[in-house]
Amino acid sequence: MIQRTLKILRDLIGFDTTSHLSNLALIEAIQLQFDALDIPYELSFNSNNSKASLFATIGDGSVPGLVLSGHTDVVPVDGQDWSSDPFKLREADAKVYGRGTCDMKGFIAVCLSMAETFKHADLPVPIHFAFSYDEEIGCLGVRDLIEELDKRPIKPLACIVGEPTNMRIVSAHKGMLDTVCTVQGCAGHSSLPDKGVNAIVAAARLVGKIQSVAEEIKRKGPFDERFTPPHSTLHVGKISGGTAVNIIPELCEFEFEIRNIPGQDSRQIANKIEDFAKETLLPDMQAVSSNSDIQWQVLAQFPGLDTPNAVPLNDWMKKVLNSDSLLGAVSYGTEAGLFSDIGIPTIVCGPGSINQAHRPDEFVEISEIEACLEFMQSLIEHLQKGKLPLQ
Repeated sequence: MIQRTLKILRDLIGFDTTSHLSNLALIEAIQLQFDALDIPYELSFNSNNSKASLFATIGDGSVPGLVLSGHTDVVPVDGQDWSSDPFKLREADAKVYGRGTCDMKGFIAVCLSMAETFKHADLPVPIHFAFSYDEEIGCLGVRDLIEELDKRPIKPLACIVGEPTNMRIVSAHKGMLDTVCTVQGCAGHSSLPDKGVNAIVAAARLVGKIQSVAEEIKRKGPFDERFTPPHSTLHVGKISGGTAVNIIPELCEFEFEIRNIPGQDSRQIANKIEDFAKETLLPDMQAVSSNSDIQWQVLAQFPGLDTPNAVPLNDWMKKVLNSDSLLGAVSYGTEAGLFSDIGIPTIVCGPGSINQAHRPDEFVEISEIEACLEFMQSLIEHLQKGKLPLQ
């Protein structure tokens, strides 16, 4: 089974599904496999039909089942120093290298290699595959899929998101709010700074406010010791503005993110920054030029996850894994919170280490792929015995 899985992974890595590109060729390859196995599936497309998510059902779809969820897109390789072609699987030292091996085509390859086994296992509940697009830029593609699930009278029993956790159970992660701020000032000659509105200076004051809010949260909390760091964080990642040193900059734009612990609303944090802009900065700016403005655009947002240890899904997963393998909480995010928000108990568990994700020479250890295959076999055995999550 491992060789079959690695062959599938090789094929998946060969599709460059960087988030700004289409994933349709990869999805069509999966369709061909499912058509050959007579496995039904549904597709949901983005606005221009250049990308698709796929939701497949193996077994009786009229009863609650188990979702195995993963994303097909990968992060860019631009500017990274790779030792080999990132879109050609390379095997060395009991590892396989390539963009997406760890995050997270390794998990998808395991699912696909197990599809026929699931089909012939005669399970009492269906297995669903949810393969989405644009997770890396805000969990975008899975939203239509989840919205459709929410409309159905029968929801899945549970969901397992296969992000890399070294096959340990992650029951909580932070949420995220990614925002672009555009500051509109008023241009003028640099020798007359009072006659213009310096957009860079206004943006710098906003960045300073973001940092002060971050420091306040760091000091006062709220805190959740499951996370590292144990509080919500704010981070400014991009900024641009100005044309020449002797021109008062008319425009400045920066992008920042909030990574919030479950239980703290990212919107309330953002409101502190936006209120500062509205109540403190804008009046001074507009006193010089009425055209001055500060605009906010949310690029991406997803909720945190908090599946308490008391929920039977965690205990059931420990039995399937035959290990007390609870990792607990992580600071990165996934689509798990979106499934959880519509009432589907969800955890994160998949092959590989998040430390290898998004890096040059990304890899997953072959032993991790084997461990995931063993997990799938154990999952079948538990389901055949009538041992179901949450029951």
